[in-house]
Amino acid sequence: MSTVRSWVVDATLVTATLIIAVVAAAGLVVEVPRPVFIAATVGLVLVAGGTVGARLLTRPDHIKALHSQRVLEIADRSLAHLRRGLDAQTAQEVCRLALDESEAAAVAITDTERVLGFAGLGEDHHAVGGPILTRATREAIETNEHRVLASKDEIGCPKKECLLRAAIVVPLETRGRAVGTLKFYYTTPRLLNETQVTMVEGLAKLLSTQLELSELERQTELACRMELKALQAQINPHFLFNTINTIAMLIRTDPATARELLREFASFYRRMLEDNEGLVALRQEVDYALTYLRFEQARFGDRLRVVHDLPDDVGDVAVPAFIIQPIVENCVQHGMRPTGPLDITIAGKRRDGIVSIRISDDGLGIEREDVGRVLQPGFGKGLGIALKNIDDRLKGHYGPGSGLEVTSEHGTGTTVTLAIVEDAAAGTDDEGDAQSTSGR
Repeated sequence: MSTVRSWVVDATLVTATLIIAVVAAAGLVVEVPRPVFIAATVGLVLVAGGTVGARLLTRPDHIKALHSQRVLEIADRSLAHLRRGLDAQTAQEVCRLALDESEAAAVAITDTERVLGFAGLGEDHHAVGGPILTRATREAIETNEHRVLASKDEIGCPKKECLLRAAIVVPLETRGRAVGTLKFYYTTPRLLNETQVTMVEGLAKLLSTQLELSELERQTELACRMELKALQAQINPHFLFNTINTIAMLIRTDPATARELLREFASFYRRMLEDNEGLVALRQEVDYALTYLRFEQARFGDRLRVVHDLPDDVGDVAVPAFIIQPIVENCVQHGMRPTGPLDITIAGKRRDGIVSIRISDDGLGIEREDVGRVLQPGFGKGLGIALKNIDDRLKGHYGPGSGLEVTSEHGTGTTVTLAIVEDAAAGTDDEGDAQSTSGR
């Protein structure tokens, strides 16, 4: 339709140009009153100028550019909503965004079974949450191909007074499988043209990409959580047996210390089994790690020495739970020599917008060829995997510049530095309070 409109404008422009030329030629041959000649010429020039402007506005590439801009605007504004995935709330918000930025009379989003969101004309009777009524919508889901509906009967609305007379239905997909549809409704089939179909298809593809990315984010997050739970399941029995044996020995030699350790261990173990998915204050994480080290000191005695230095302005920084204790456990398990002491230092500082926590030991260290691989996927077992897990979670929460750095020299010791970019850390306050979900 836009192409036909362009041809009409072109024809008008050519006609106006010819008339101007004829009038100008006539003015040279036939004696025409000067005011009349000037008025006619100016009028025709204005007509031609207006036609040129209309031509510019109705160029197919111009129209496509405007629609592309609208599509990108809708996709950009919907990104924050679709990060949560496709549900009734996000669908309704995206529908309203699309309605405001398009020529459609109404916009709807469905999953494979029901209407998730609807905005615009007919909102009073197109029930959100109800089943899909339009056969073409189900066909679009089954075939993963768009449908263009040019009549009220094809739309399938049971309300006779409904003013929606046409629609474009495009599947929303992830991994090549339709998970729903995007539907643009119109009051007349005359608005159904190639440009509109292309626009809705483009928007559906962008929304599908956003849905797929949100699904990948959820899967990555879930994988991190499952990995964390698996690490805890690995760590707990080993640590449990060692600690119980230590307490059992102390019952005979130092009953008072045994009782104190038993109370601390019960509290420590309870917190280990709690939900560790939220953010906690760094001070709590360090205290948790120090509690673990007290049990190990009871086991190793003077062979294990611990120093910590955490300034007050660093202790309140919100961090993912369970990021310090696995590292100090690594120090004990892999750094302790058969004889002699092991010194572990935990220190924090803030400098140039970056909070860093350094955990170092003077133990056995890591082989040179392995230092560069400790943060790579699949390296090591048990707590070796924990380092990669911590690195991923720090980067996921705080973005570029955050994460782990591991330096080591075989026979001398290992240092693990956790970096948190404060600007990014401040943006996580809405996602989890430092005292929230873990209860630690």
